[in-house]
Amino acid sequence: MNPTPRALSMALCTALTFTLSLSLCGGASAQTQLAPQAQRISDAAIHADYQAYQALQTRIHQLNEHGVPVRNYHLSKAQCWLDVSLHEYTRNDRSAFPQEALTESEKLIVALETHATPLPMDTPLVNGAARLRPDLWERSAALKQGGGFACAWNQVACAEVELVHAGNEFNQQQWRHAKPYVQIAEELVAEGSDAAAACAPAPTPAVVAVPVPAPATAAVLAPAPEKRLVALTVSVLFDFDQHTPAHIRAFSRAALDALLARIQAEGIAVDSLRLVGYADRLNSTGDKDYNQKLSQRRVNTVRDLLAAKGLVVSGTVIDAKGDTAPIAACQGNYTSQAETEECLLPNRRVEVELQGHVGG
Repeated sequence: MNPTPRALSMALCTALTFTLSLSLCGGASAQTQLAPQAQRISDAAIHADYQAYQALQTRIHQLNEHGVPVRNYHLSKAQCWLDVSLHEYTRNDRSAFPQEALTESEKLIVALETHATPLPMDTPLVNGAARLRPDLWERSAALKQGGGFACAWNQVACAEVELVHAGNEFNQQQWRHAKPYVQIAEELVAEGSDAAAACAPAPTPAVVAVPVPAPATAAVLAPAPEKRLVALTVSVLFDFDQHTPAHIRAFSRAALDALLARIQAEGIAVDSLRLVGYADRLNSTGDKDYNQKLSQRRVNTVRDLLAAKGLVVSGTVIDAKGDTAPIAACQGNYTSQAETEECLLPNRRVEVELQGHVGG
């Protein structure tokens, strides 16, 4: 069978793995590949994937250290693509979304590292994500064309990524799972609009005032650092029927450690913290409330782990939902109880949702 033009194009792009090809392959080259889904069941494979995430995070930090501002539109977008990819990876998203979002992040990183021009301003709907909330997309496009865009780079970049994130969730699990990410995007667009309005150049006045010289002893005040909103999420997964720290999956511990490290490295001030615990549907105890209690114990474990690492947030919201909100249904025919338990792993989780800011 003759290969299709698309297959030939993809083969050629693969052959160019170690080169930067902006026009032929549709963007800067990205080399980082997560383990295939079939292999993403061992701690070794998952640990390797987390090392790949950390390597890209390090490259983002290096770009910042070499002069690219954190609020830069393209660096912000690279960070947000990386964040949503890791978030869905920890939630055991079995679609192509984690890989495609990670690839978008790396394309931007490579483009910034190689000083490629022009840098892309579009936001692809990766994994066939639905295009939700056209009004927010239009407001984002308007901000890009406005005079104050430079003051809203971070908010616009991350709002666009979160809209894609929401569209992917909508395709997989409908509106209930998409809504939180739409809300984040809506808040970011509002923040960006305010920031752009505050720094847009004022019209030239009809009457030019005569400047009054400042006293020689007057102090020159440095501008206040720009406030950047941060939203971080991670899922902490537990072994079957377990809730202690020793039974948290190794890759979840790594994700939790990476979140704490980022808070410290970027100086993020944490404004709110929400922890929600869940259990899978299996329960042979005869106690109808067993899964509810188990999910509560898991929340307490994660709360105590964060506190031991120094993350104590006043007014932390904790909740336990038992087996009421599964991510994986796992209704197939499995040959053993162990296979069913492993399939249900995403349901045995504590979702950590953090809101904070840098600067301001």
